[in-house]
Amino acid sequence: MATGGDSVLVTGASGFVGSAVARALAARGFNVRCLIRQSSPRQNLAGLDAELVEGDMRDPASMTKAMQGARYLFHVAADYRLWARDPEEIVRNNLVGTRSVMEAARDAGVERIVYTSSVATLDLKGATAPVDETRPLTEAGAIGAYKRSKVAAERLVERMVAEGLPAVIVNPSTPIGPRDVKPTPTGRVIVEAATGKVPAFVDTGLNLVHVDDVAEGHLLAFAKGRIGERYILGGEDVSLRDMLAGIAALTGRKAPTVSLPTGPLYPLAYAAEAVARITGKEPFLTADALKMAGRKMFFSSAKAQGELGYTARPYREGLADAVAWFAASGYLK
Repeated sequence: MATGGDSVLVTGASGFVGSAVARALAARGFNVRCLIRQSSPRQNLAGLDAELVEGDMRDPASMTKAMQGARYLFHVAADYRLWARDPEEIVRNNLVGTRSVMEAARDAGVERIVYTSSVATLDLKGATAPVDETRPLTEAGAIGAYKRSKVAAERLVERMVAEGLPAVIVNPSTPIGPRDVKPTPTGRVIVEAATGKVPAFVDTGLNLVHVDDVAEGHLLAFAKGRIGERYILGGEDVSLRDMLAGIAALTGRKAPTVSLPTGPLYPLAYAAEAVARITGKEPFLTADALKMAGRKMFFSSAKAQGELGYTARPYREGLADAVAWFAASGYLK
């Protein structure tokens, strides 16, 4: 792997996954340049030996400037929300942003790119086993604006790869762990459960992976990944019930035991979204989230393990690190 002063640009470097990637690169001796918006929180970059460059992935001019002199690119930035007053804003941000970043990288002659997609671009419908990279989702089959946006952006990158863009695609599952400042939708569940505000659950499941393992997977994809290929960076398949029980054990609370069907929850979700449209604050429960909960979000990282040498620690370590970080950072008061 190239190291020792090679310049690498990381977009989304102030965020959850982006900061983990930036830290992993700095630890390997790369000359890390972090693209951040003027409004971005900076706490995830504290103590990091990196150059901070203000810009916006949706602005071609700022991307052209940020890309100058960069030999490599990790495009991690994304609008990761499951709800917005204007859902199309999420699609525009992720698609326009990805196009702007990739075109700037192409024009600057960047030698190698790792693009952070998501398992949201994979098709769970009818799956009877953990899903792998051979089941791409269509935009029409995607639930909600976020999934639609990630499918559209991934397909854009694939088209540009066919035209010569030197990009490898990684598809993280559900990262958990420290530095989830926003927090992400999954981080919100951890905070709510850790503070005793999740009395019940629906029968669903997800693939949990420590954010630092996802970052290491990015570096492995950079070093060993094949151009144009997708690699799932996951951890363990876990039921929501077991996840909540794990959080309860870490916080000394009683684990919820009541399982709820999703059907009766839709009126609550619609009401929560109506309130959110007034307040602007993202609702904890959305109709799209309930639709997604109808399918267990289980994935296989066998391809990344076989081709890249990727590994992931037990998910309970990620939960423990997440709860500890949220507690130390004042989220659990």
